[in-house]
Amino acid sequence: MEVEVPWFFTCTVLVSLFYLFFRLVIKPKLWCNCEICSAYLTLSWSKQFHNLCDWYTHLLKNSPSKTIHIHVLSSTITANPENVEYMLKTNFHNFPKGKPFSMILGDFLGRGIFNVDGDPWMFQKNMASLELGKLPIRCYAFDIINCEIKTRLIPLLSSFAQGKQVKEERVLDLQEVFRRVSFEIICWFSFGIDPRCLELSLPMSKFSTAFDLASKLSAERAMNVSPLVWKIKRALNLGSEKELKRAIQIIDVLAKEVIRRRRKMGFSTGNDLLSRFMSTINDETYLRDIIISFILAGRDTVASGLTSLFWLLAKHPNVVSAVKQEADRVIGENKDLTSYEQIKQLHYLQATVYESMRLYPPIQFDSKFCRDDDRLPDGSLLKRGTRVTYHPYAMGRMEEIWGTDCLEFKPERWLEHDGVFSPENPFKYPIFQAGFRICLGKEMALLELKMVALALLRRLQIELVTPPHRQPRFSPGLTATFSGGLPVLVWPLET
Repeated sequence: MEVEVPWFFTCTVLVSLFYLFFRLVIKPKLWCNCEICSAYLTLSWSKQFHNLCDWYTHLLKNSPSKTIHIHVLSSTITANPENVEYMLKTNFHNFPKGKPFSMILGDFLGRGIFNVDGDPWMFQKNMASLELGKLPIRCYAFDIINCEIKTRLIPLLSSFAQGKQVKEERVLDLQEVFRRVSFEIICWFSFGIDPRCLELSLPMSKFSTAFDLASKLSAERAMNVSPLVWKIKRALNLGSEKELKRAIQIIDVLAKEVIRRRRKMGFSTGNDLLSRFMSTINDETYLRDIIISFILAGRDTVASGLTSLFWLLAKHPNVVSAVKQEADRVIGENKDLTSYEQIKQLHYLQATVYESMRLYPPIQFDSKFCRDDDRLPDGSLLKRGTRVTYHPYAMGRMEEIWGTDCLEFKPERWLEHDGVFSPENPFKYPIFQAGFRICLGKEMALLELKMVALALLRRLQIELVTPPHRQPRFSPGLTATFSGGLPVLVWPLET
């Protein structure tokens, strides 16, 4: 039961706290009159750039060291591969997620793997990696994804493709579809539970809405000049913090239901990841945090990757043709994938997915906190407590890394002369992080991206509703989300 704070008392406390906050925190930081800090504080950058990530890219491109400093945020941002390797590998222990970051995401992610360091991180990493590295688990994932595609995703999109509605009624938000299908897959794979949210009627999911809102509001905490801003609002249960609290309450209900159902089904012989954790953990709050982290990793990042991939493919029919030709050659015309091993032979498809995420990474930037005073390889000095961010979105647009054609969507850049896929140095392409904290679910995510993309491209024609020249605008959040979704028209593929 919530207790309402009297309005007069609330206003008095707010005014007093804001005055103290301004004198002690904001005012000293506003003494920095450098161009970057001024543009950040006044939002003047938004006159030229639709997205904050594009402004950062512009600044990083024009920096000789590919590193910039936003003093009012006590933040350093880099797109320098040498700095990335130093942070994620060479001096890894001096760049943890850090307590400030853990506090920002603590209400949402709790003690999940993305929000902890040290022993808690190592424990969850070891538990998950023992399973995810096994070939039988990957085959298990293949079967789950294949079933989801054939029994739900394709019937859903085919119903729109063959519908008799007027054009406006046939418009479908492909981003929302990808969120639902990736949510179902991660629930099957990680929890052994079918949420059955992907139906022909496309019902609205309270959980999905709450999850998106919690991600957005948690990310916005990090954009405040000082954490005191959101901490005061949280203490008084006001505004965005009140919304976040309510969203997390809905999320917690789902997490508790997942745990209850998994226990009822039994977990001692389960193939899913949650069963493995439940065999050693009894703390329901800890299990809740693990569940939320799995969903964030398996739903949001994959849905983001699929959304940007199909946005690019709709603009590049030559790439679509090349993907289909390779599939016909490897799998056979009008034949479906039959095994995990088979999809590993689709090198051009792999290159297409990698190229899409080079330009539009699901996680546009990732932050660490400097534990002790340090110096990056480019000479940048870091004081203890500085937030240090590497920026994959900007790195994908650097001529120094990818050449003069870095803004082109060109899967061929990932292929050897014999057409075999060749990966790049992970510190130049930290889409899945790199070094010690490299994404454990990398292979699962790639498998899902490739299988969904291949199934749709070989069956349906997808047309963008928005003008193809319009660049995406991103909503605030922990993962890249197209503002307004990805509205498309779906047609049966001409044979």
